[in-house]
Amino acid sequence: MLAVIFAGGLGTRISTETLVKPKPMISIKNKPILIYIINHLRKFGVNKIIISGGYKYNYIFNYFLNYKSNNLFFDNTLKKNFLKKNLDLFNKSKNKKKYLLKVINTGLNSQTGGRIFYLKNILENEPFFFATYGDGLSNVNLRKNLNFFLKSKKTCFVTAVKSPPRFGEISIDKKNIVKSFDEKPSSNASWINGGFFILNKRIFDYLKKDENFEKQTLPKLVKKKDLVSLKHYGFWQCLDTPRDKITLEKIIKNEKNKF
Repeated sequence: MLAVIFAGGLGTRISTETLVKPKPMISIKNKPILIYIINHLRKFGVNKIIISGGYKYNYIFNYFLNYKSNNLFFDNTLKKNFLKKNLDLFNKSKNKKKYLLKVINTGLNSQTGGRIFYLKNILENEPFFFATYGDGLSNVNLRKNLNFFLKSKKTCFVTAVKSPPRFGEISIDKKNIVKSFDEKPSSNASWINGGFFILNKRIFDYLKKDENFEKQTLPKLVKKKDLVSLKHYGFWQCLDTPRDKITLEKIIKNEKNKF
């Protein structure tokens, strides 16, 4: 299975650290938050990962170029495709825990939808793929989400989480069809976009070359009743501010066996 991690934003709200590194590379208990996200994906069987970079893309690329792990197969080519040679070597590997990772520069100013569109020639070969943000950590059960998504036969799935109303608000009906998606919610918002998407390759019927996935693509899916969601009641925390970093460090310290 394949996953895309969005890691190209500027991270201006935590600019004390993002002046020198991209936000997904901010350290939480001596490891970039990106590593925690990758480990979570791998736990549920994701074995091909594309990091969709932009701002300070080379920082992420060089980190993995020098990353020491027997399980990592790092495709260090500059082309956006997984090279056939590397895929062949990966598929023939006897190490079942091995995973293939590639860091791709999808543009400094690209919107989230544009970052997916840029990877079309890779992603359209997959029946479905996961996508998530490079600054959010959760214990969401991806297997449960995937089973629900496949049964729904819809084009897109998004995880709904509870948080203060500063993120996109999701309204879900009794059949788990998303009724509305408002990226600028009212003050009484409760269930919001927690990321951890699953997308059928039909998503490219909705996407334009460079649009905002949250503000433009998801509303189109809502209109067609082609977006579903499940509410996640467990742990979820984004990394937006220095205060968020302190919160994450406390959580990981207390739950170190889970991360």
